[in-house]
Amino acid sequence: MKPDLSRRRMLLGLMAGASAPFLAGCDRMTQNAEFGAVLRNTEKLTMGAQRLLLGAHALAPEYSVADLSPVFRANGTQEPDSDEYARLREHGFTDWRLQVDGLVQQPLSLTLADLKRLPSRTQITRHDCVEGWSAIGQWQGVALGRILDLARLKPGARYVVFHCADELEATLDGSGRYYESIDLLDAYHPQTILAYAMNGKDLPVAHGAPLRLRVERQLGYKHAKYLMRIEVVSAFDKLWGGRGGYWEDRGYEWYAGI
Repeated sequence: MKPDLSRRRMLLGLMAGASAPFLAGCDRMTQNAEFGAVLRNTEKLTMGAQRLLLGAHALAPEYSVADLSPVFRANGTQEPDSDEYARLREHGFTDWRLQVDGLVQQPLSLTLADLKRLPSRTQITRHDCVEGWSAIGQWQGVALGRILDLARLKPGARYVVFHCADELEATLDGSGRYYESIDLLDAYHPQTILAYAMNGKDLPVAHGAPLRLRVERQLGYKHAKYLMRIEVVSAFDKLWGGRGGYWEDRGYEWYAGI
């Protein structure tokens, strides 16, 4: 059964608008306390209903190679605008490391080669963007749950925060840098992977090289690109805007299930 996105697109469409005026419109709505309360209540109902009806391990639809979209739009940042990222890309990401820390017993620092040596999963899934478009792509990577098991979670761990290389706004406190978070239920879902390949090739820069999150039961803005660090936390209310993600801090729902 294909995901029904009509209600969620209608709600988030109020914030997303077309494209250019989005940020201003989003800011105006998030300043409205009544609208914010409605949005958060809707989010809780959506998450509860989806998990009750579908179960913790229900899979997102998967497709065949014949279904791959001829064009898969690269949304958001096309390439992080930083000297560090430019240097990493210039050297083929051989110097890149994925840091895993926070509430873990064994902090990790993994190279791209380290990740590729681990058992991988390949899946062909549909990416549904909050702006209203969809595309089908093939992703290969390592299960996020496997990485968390290697790090050995400490008691109190509840959420996984993804810190990214792309900075959408220049801010002194770092709140302009892209980040996302999911809970452990989604983190251990079999289709939640750290993808390093797309359509049979190394992940393109525009799609998040060298590594991006794929959390297939949620909308596209949850699929964080340009991963640099994974932090395991008990709560995210002290992180920047306190809503658990760059766009969530600006009015989007934290749980973007489809």
